[in-house]
Amino acid sequence: MRSASKTWIKAGGAVAASAALVMPLTASPAGAATAAATQLNGSWAPFDRCPVDAPAMLAADGDTDVPLCVTSTSPNGSIKLGNTEATTGSTNLQFGVIQHPAEGTYTVVPPAAGSLITGKTTIPGGLLGIMCPSNVPVVSAVCGQITNATLNKVTATVESAGTPTDFSLVAGISSGPIVKLPVKIRLENPLLGSNCYIGSSSNPVLLRPGNISAPSFAASRFDADGTPNQDEGSLIQIALSGAAQGDSQFSVPKAAGCGLGGLLSWAIDLKVGLPAAAGSSNLVLNDAKTYTAGLTAPGLSVPDAGKELSESWHSAVK
Repeated sequence: MRSASKTWIKAGGAVAASAALVMPLTASPAGAATAAATQLNGSWAPFDRCPVDAPAMLAADGDTDVPLCVTSTSPNGSIKLGNTEATTGSTNLQFGVIQHPAEGTYTVVPPAAGSLITGKTTIPGGLLGIMCPSNVPVVSAVCGQITNATLNKVTATVESAGTPTDFSLVAGISSGPIVKLPVKIRLENPLLGSNCYIGSSSNPVLLRPGNISAPSFAASRFDADGTPNQDEGSLIQIALSGAAQGDSQFSVPKAAGCGLGGLLSWAIDLKVGLPAAAGSSNLVLNDAKTYTAGLTAPGLSVPDAGKELSESWHSAVK
């Protein structure tokens, strides 16, 4: 078992660094026993989807493997895909992180249904703007059907398309890509059908967001049930706020599954400009707020740090 001071230098510093993650964008529950609607007390409140009951998190001993919870939100932003630009709604990213201090590496543990939740974005101009006018008969026929706002409106939702990788604690408080996040973008419209996507689980859009501006920093300790206890709290929360983050180097694949038999996918590609090479698209998330939580001195909880983190989380459930 390590001393409290030595463990704090190793694990507490990692908590501070890992708090600097912010990213876009859909999924839900946070582990086998964690529901998306869970409400938590006090300092635990931002971590309602942390996968504390995932096997990898529970197995973290506090010495060779240190468990952390990470959450990051943004109220709005902007996204450009090829030739199309839109504003983004609120975004929420959550996952667990297992720090491996001896190797200097990190493993991301996503919630069971994925790491991202995002509000829908309305595409300017709707389907008329995306595909019309056109001299191609099949597209012209669709354009002729767009007679009201319901048929014209197109919304886009960014969804998880796999487990995040390449997490970097150092980048979180400095510069460079913080994490590699595979996503796919679902386009919704009555004429596009229910399976119209840009990107897929097998060919995702790979976002690598980093800091555009420097965040402000705050640290606070709290008890297992979330009650603030600055002097003796067994857990610590690191908060970073006021930052903008983004990525301008990702590429975007073609659309697929749009319209009956996918017949409208190529029309979307033509108008939007897909596939789009790296550097032609851009994502910006405004006013990002990021929180990281973990045991203040995980070395004192060896070999049960993961179990203690989970028990603490559950004790904060309202």
